[in-house]
Amino acid sequence: MKRDDGTLTIEDCPAPMLAERFGTPLYVYSRAAIESAWRAYDQAFAAFDHQICYAVKANGSLAILQLLARLGSGFDIVSGGELARVMRAGGDPGKVVFSGVGKTEAEIEQGLSAGILAFNIESEAELERINAVASRTGQTAPVSLRVNPDVDARTHPYISTGLKENKFGIDIHGAEALYHRAAAMPGISVSGMDFHIGSQLTELEPLADALSRSLALVDRLEAAGIHLAHLDIGGGLGIRYDDETPPTPAALAERLGPLLAGRRQTLLMEPGRALVGEAGLLLTRVEYLKPGHRDFAIVDAAMTDLLRPALYNAWQGIETAEPVDAEARLYDVVGPVCESADTLGRERSLALVPGTLLAIHATGAYGFVMASQYNARPRPAEVLVDGDRVHLIRERESLEALWQGEHLLDTP
Repeated sequence: MKRDDGTLTIEDCPAPMLAERFGTPLYVYSRAAIESAWRAYDQAFAAFDHQICYAVKANGSLAILQLLARLGSGFDIVSGGELARVMRAGGDPGKVVFSGVGKTEAEIEQGLSAGILAFNIESEAELERINAVASRTGQTAPVSLRVNPDVDARTHPYISTGLKENKFGIDIHGAEALYHRAAAMPGISVSGMDFHIGSQLTELEPLADALSRSLALVDRLEAAGIHLAHLDIGGGLGIRYDDETPPTPAALAERLGPLLAGRRQTLLMEPGRALVGEAGLLLTRVEYLKPGHRDFAIVDAAMTDLLRPALYNAWQGIETAEPVDAEARLYDVVGPVCESADTLGRERSLALVPGTLLAIHATGAYGFVMASQYNARPRPAEVLVDGDRVHLIRERESLEALWQGEHLLDTP
C-alpha cells in the first residue's frame, strides 16, 4: 500500500476507485504482497528440505488458496471443509496436514480418501479413532503427534496453544509412550512430530525452546527405532498491527538453523497470518458522525465483517483512504450492529466528513474468514489486486443468500 497525492493505492489501484466499483465494506488483497511473503519463507529455509503448509484458517478464499498452490505451497487444515476448499482451489492433498482437536469420523475418512500427508494427532482418543477408521476401511493413516511442549508463547491468551492448560496437543511428557502405542497400531503409520505454540508471535526464543524440547523427544524415539520422516514446527510469526516488530522468516531460520543442522527429517511449517495478514485491508465508508461525550464515526463495516477487535480487543490500523478537508478529531470508529462490542477502533485521530472512505489495515488474516450474517447483514465482497488489474474473487452476498437453505412452514 502506498499514497499517491493523498490517495491510498493498493499496488496500482486507487482505493476510492475500488470502493466505487465494488461498494463497501470491501476486502482488498494484494497478490504481490501474498506471493512475496510466501517466497520470503521459502527462501529463508532453502538450505533445508522443507514444505510450507499455509494455515487455511487465516484466510480460506479460493483464489488465495489457488495462488499459494501455484507457488507449490502445502496446506494446514482444521476441518473437512477446509480440505474441500484446498482441493477445489487446485491444492495437492499430498501436501496437506490435518490439525484440530475434534476430527469426526467423516473428516478422517475424507482425509484418508484424499491421500493427505499426515493427520496431526491431538489426543490419545483421536489416535484410537483414526486407527479404527483406517483399519475398517483397509487403509493406513499417516500420523504425526502434536506435542504440547508447555512453552509460553507470550501472546494473547486466546491464541496461545502451547501451554499445558491449552486444549491443543499431547503433553510432551506423555507423548513418548503414545508414540510407541501408535507404532504398534495396524491402521497407523507414524510419520512425524508437530508442535504449534501460538499465533502473533513477536519473539523467537519460545519457538527455539519448543523446538529444543521436541528434538530431544525425536532423539529418544530414533534410539528406540521409531524414525520420523518430518518435523512440523508450526507457524505463528506475527505481523505489524501497531508498533510490533515481529521477526522475519530469515531471522527464524537463522535462530532455528543450528538446532536443525544435520537432521534428516523434512521440515514442515504452518504460517498463516504471516503470509496474508498485511496483504489485506478492509475499505469502509463513514455513514454518520455523532459528536458528544465521545465522538463516534459510524461506518458501514461492523464486527460481522471484522471480528478481531470485538473478540480479542485487537488493535487494527485505521486511516482515511482519500484526502479530506476537515480537522482531525478523536473518534471511536463503530459499526451499525446492535452490540456495544461493535467497535473497530477507539480514540483514533481522523479527519472525517460523512462519506469519507476509510481503510482498516492488516485484515488479510482472520478478517472475512470470521465474518458472519448477524443482524441479517450480507457478507462483503473480496477483490484481489494484481498490478493495475482487479479480480472479483467473491461476490457481495445477496439478501436472498441470507435465507438460502431455510424453509417456511407449509401448514397454517
